[in-house]
Amino acid sequence: MSTLLNLTPIFPEIFVLLMVLIILIVDSFFVRYSKIPYYFALITLVTVFWLTYYAFSESASSVSLILHRMFILDSLSFYLKLFIYLSVFYVFLCVREYNQIRKVPDTEFYVSGLLSLLGMMVLVSSHNLLITFLGIELLFLPTCTMIAMRYQNSRCVEAGIKYFVTGIAASGILAYGMSIIFGVTRSLDFTTICTIVDQTSVHKNAILVFSLVFIVTGIAFKLGAAPFHMWIPDVYEGAPSSTALFISTAPKIAIFSMIIRLLVDTLTPLQWQWHKMLIVISILSMGIGNFTAILQSNVKKMLAYSSIAHMGYMLLGVLCGTKEGYAAAMFYVITYSFTTLGSFSMIILMSVGHLEAENIKDFSGLNKRNPWLAFVMLLILSSLAGVPPLVGFIAKVGILDALIRAHLIWLAALSVFFTVIGAYYYIRLIKVMYFDSSSISVQPVQYSLKMNVMISVSGLTIFFTGMFPEWLYTLVHLTF
Repeated sequence: MSTLLNLTPIFPEIFVLLMVLIILIVDSFFVRYSKIPYYFALITLVTVFWLTYYAFSESASSVSLILHRMFILDSLSFYLKLFIYLSVFYVFLCVREYNQIRKVPDTEFYVSGLLSLLGMMVLVSSHNLLITFLGIELLFLPTCTMIAMRYQNSRCVEAGIKYFVTGIAASGILAYGMSIIFGVTRSLDFTTICTIVDQTSVHKNAILVFSLVFIVTGIAFKLGAAPFHMWIPDVYEGAPSSTALFISTAPKIAIFSMIIRLLVDTLTPLQWQWHKMLIVISILSMGIGNFTAILQSNVKKMLAYSSIAHMGYMLLGVLCGTKEGYAAAMFYVITYSFTTLGSFSMIILMSVGHLEAENIKDFSGLNKRNPWLAFVMLLILSSLAGVPPLVGFIAKVGILDALIRAHLIWLAALSVFFTVIGAYYYIRLIKVMYFDSSSISVQPVQYSLKMNVMISVSGLTIFFTGMFPEWLYTLVHLTF
């Protein structure tokens, strides 16, 4: 009985793994019932939401370390997991019709999605270098399968290969950096590593800084931040829109937790060094992301470069090195992920039949074809651009406030400059929707009631969270 109680904090992870096995077994016996994986995946997410809440509420303290200190249950892991569940639930609801038309196999898609979710959960709760690496790989490998699942399509296969090769390279770089830290500290535990690093000699400190270069590089690769962003545009463009929706949202939240656990909590004594590295990465990300996005005519590639820029903004909060900065970064990555859910789900909705709504011209005259969809897309794009009073504006103001409090005024000014530059490509798409004539005959956009509800929820969430951000603002500040 005591063993079961000790495992309570990881009940959600155990349950997801069991449900993956159940879906595979049940699907093999009931091949004709194609909806089984879909419904089981949704049931899994609802149940794991409750299990996570139960595990946290039953915790004896605000921070619990279990299984030989390999896993941690704290407010950061709790809240990030809940937002990851909501994100994945939204994705699973949105993509089924799109996948059916394009013959993306249901079972493989939802099983891969749940396995990737399991990787995110492990990553968010990790308190150990080895568990962190296992979590990031469990997140990464199933998404490779999701990208290349339409193996008849050469673009999907190409995107899958690029994602796999760059992901393996990033994993190798990250593992090498971790191995150096283990070699110096002789420990995998985050708290122990932090204590030993704080007491190391100058000679060993130089070795740790060397390892830090590899760790920051590996994180930047996984996050899709410049100059390690090469895979992002091709993968977003080549992957099915359903998969692009998945990999552009929840994994960003999980990797944010990895940044906090590895850099902020574990390598605190090396803060000055990783602070400088993150400054370079964030500036390059904002510059390359925004300026390159201007040149794109493909909406998915535009959003890919936009994501690079947004990760640069998020890293600005982390490099502040203050609780306000970490909270602002958490606020930013959560709101960015949920805004991106809306943008990619709109692409899915606009994709008629086997045609993909990938080019900017595909959105021409959307206001005439469906004013409500055009308005929701206006909210989404305006939020990404940082237009008040939407949630994207609140997120950017939070980052600016943290930078100014940390006396990094020049970085705050630079981020404002890049924000103004970045607004251009969002405004261009808005102009196409409202003022350009459609190249096809003007007709209403056909979509299901479910998609109407999902898109509407996305747009209204962006609006009302911007108008009333106190609940999320308070939540992220309580986390730190």
